[in-house]
Amino acid sequence: MHPLSRAVPLAAALLALAACGSEGDGAGRLCTLIGTDPGVSLVIPDGSRAASASLRVCWDGTCQEPRIELGPTSKTVSTGCDGDGPDAVCGASASPDGGKRAFARIEGLPKAPVRVTLKLRDAEGRTFVDERLDVTPKATFPNGRHCPEGAPQVGLTVANGRVTAR
Repeated sequence: MHPLSRAVPLAAALLALAACGSEGDGAGRLCTLIGTDPGVSLVIPDGSRAASASLRVCWDGTCQEPRIELGPTSKTVSTGCDGDGPDAVCGASASPDGGKRAFARIEGLPKAPVRVTLKLRDAEGRTFVDERLDVTPKATFPNGRHCPEGAPQVGLTVANGRVTAR
């Protein structure tokens, strides 16, 4: 077999691969197939009181009430370095910080105003946050702004008994 018989198809494949990442304003950058889920993220910096949450998201006459599972948030804590030089190895660990977080997948979530109702309950089942707000989900860009946009999302933060969009 002639050496070029393998090189030509390989070169063509590499050229095609390079062309995939060079469209539009992202010339020369590859865009992966990674995506994002449409939905609502929730962060409760002081989550000590929150035992459960419920969410209702409505738009254009349709509503969804996804199941929400609160999980702990954490902060990064340095475990130090094994030296001061440029080749020093440094480490870090995650440490719980008392917050809670969740993500609720909302199928068909638009990039248009939606009404969100969030309720937080304590360990005895008593509601201590019951707030409704109008928010507009925004497109996400999991590969950066030079690549196609992902699904829309909106983030909510609960602090001092108030819910705000971020």
